[in-house]
Amino acid sequence: MARLRDRSRRQSPKNSAMRFDKTRRNVALLAVCQAFGMANGSIAMVTAGLVGHWLLGDDKTLATLPLGLQFLGTTLFMVPASLISVRIGRRRGFMIGSAMGFVGGAICTWAIYEASFLLFCLGCFVMGGLFSTIMLYRFAAVDTADEKFRAKAISLVLLGGIAAAVLGPTLSRGTVDLLAPVTFAGCYAAVMVLTAIVTLVLAFLDIPPASAEERRDTGRPLLTILRQPRAAVAMAGGAIAYAVMVLVMSATPLAMMACNHGFNITTHVIQWHGLGMYLPSLFSGHLINRFGSLNIMTAGAVLFLGASGAALSGIDVEYFFVALILLGVGWNFMFVGSTTLLTYAYEPRERGKVQGFNDFLIYGSVTVSVGVSGALQNGFGWEAVNYGMLPVIALALGLVLWLRVHIAREPLVAE
Repeated sequence: MARLRDRSRRQSPKNSAMRFDKTRRNVALLAVCQAFGMANGSIAMVTAGLVGHWLLGDDKTLATLPLGLQFLGTTLFMVPASLISVRIGRRRGFMIGSAMGFVGGAICTWAIYEASFLLFCLGCFVMGGLFSTIMLYRFAAVDTADEKFRAKAISLVLLGGIAAAVLGPTLSRGTVDLLAPVTFAGCYAAVMVLTAIVTLVLAFLDIPPASAEERRDTGRPLLTILRQPRAAVAMAGGAIAYAVMVLVMSATPLAMMACNHGFNITTHVIQWHGLGMYLPSLFSGHLINRFGSLNIMTAGAVLFLGASGAALSGIDVEYFFVALILLGVGWNFMFVGSTTLLTYAYEPRERGKVQGFNDFLIYGSVTVSVGVSGALQNGFGWEAVNYGMLPVIALALGLVLWLRVHIAREPLVAE
């Protein structure tokens, strides 16, 4: 594995500087796209369950189904999106995703006007195509980055989520009655505007497509790569980070409504949760370079435990704020740590299939998590949701410990 870290060729100082300038430009553009793209995710997270609740009859069990179908769409589109973006180029591949987001937003707007739950489910599913490409932005940032800049490039792209955390809930509040008397339709009209902006910014992205040789030779079989302890733990860590976060976050609007907290305060809680998710990106890359991916992943799991404890302590607004902020920071540490760890488990020619499969696992776990979240919240309540995250956190800590033991037994394998 050490040779993977030393595979880069020597470059002249001038070429290295030019490459770094291109990388910084691409990272900045991807961060902007992350901001506007993930704002759509915040809008969906705040409103989809409530729209589902409004469109259903007396039985509200399926209120979170539209959100679950959005994640299912992301899961199913993930591997094709990764392979296509490598083959035809990141820019064009990502534009296909933003176009799907625009169409999905239009269908959702129409569905709300028609009061059609099934049509709203379809729109959310199509929107999943947008998020399948947004998930790849962090990997695209690494395509032109050197080894020392990898963790920072990933965290800087995710930093765009800070703007998304503010923009998404703010737009939700500002557009919920924009197309009155049809509540929530304006929120999904805003999705159409945001995805159009993403498409415009992507036009300036400059990441070369895979070479003809890379398209012919995709490296080792995927199963061989997955047998590496580093790859297995990195993928599991990313999936667990998202599953735990979504388990709690998707239930939060319904839980707060059940606790008689209003829509506006709910959007503020989700907003601070989003800041907790992305604000640590200012320093999480530096922390990974200093302390290593495994230590940061462990810190993320501990923060998840803190979030569970806060949520179980009470149902006043302040408990929701503290729990969701800790949940967000825990997600950032575990997710950025896992992503950085994974980049050392494959070669450049293998990136399409590895990145696609990794994010397929992530959103597969998220899809299950949303379904479990809705069932727990509607069947057993908020406490059950927060107890439900504990076994998964224990699994994450166990996997990190297992990899530490493996590394200790093979000292030549660098963390």
